Amino acid sequence: MSPGEKRAAGPELRVIQGGLQREISFRGLLVVAAPPENSPFRVEAEVLEEDTFLVMSADLEVREPSEPIIKIMTRLLDTEPQSPGSVLLREGNPLRFLAVVHDFNQEPTWREEWIAKALESVFRKAESRHVESLAIPLLCTKYGRLEERRFVVLLRDALEKTPLETLKRLWLMVPKGRAGELLKLME
Repeated sequence: MSPGEKRAAGPELRVIQGGLQREISFRGLLVVAAPPENSPFRVEAEVLEEDTFLVMSADLEVREPSEPIIKIMTRLLDTEPQSPGSVLLREGNPLRFLAVVHDFNQEPTWREEWIAKALESVFRKAESRHVESLAIPLLCTKYGRLEERRFVVLLRDALEKTPLETLKRLWLMVPKGRAGELLKLME
């Protein structure tokens, strides 16, 4: 367009909300379903899927040991597995709740009762730490064969069983295009 030309009159452009996220209120808690790469808000804590020996969250970077190998090997031999269904807290920003929902010595490596127990524990720990915003993936759906819909039912059940006073926002991390369908199960 040349400097002297006028722009044709027409409708102004505006941003239309896409289908990446959906939200509902569940017992006073804002639950937002959105993909992992589209954070709907800043979270104070996040839930990570973990196994009994904490292999899933191990640092993958290979580096020189800072202590003698014999000391490391002795500590490894003395390592006790975590209980399936338990939740460990790791400090940081955000806080990390390690939900122990896998035992690689069993087949399948996960069980629904472990997931349910871990979810209830996550919410209790979040309340005790005064966490207001939490992100949670669909546990055992990527590393396991739990159906996404079944996880949402387990999540809903855990939320119904746990009194929440501090937690105000929950980001349910869902695959693109699944937010609406999965969030309907919470209603």
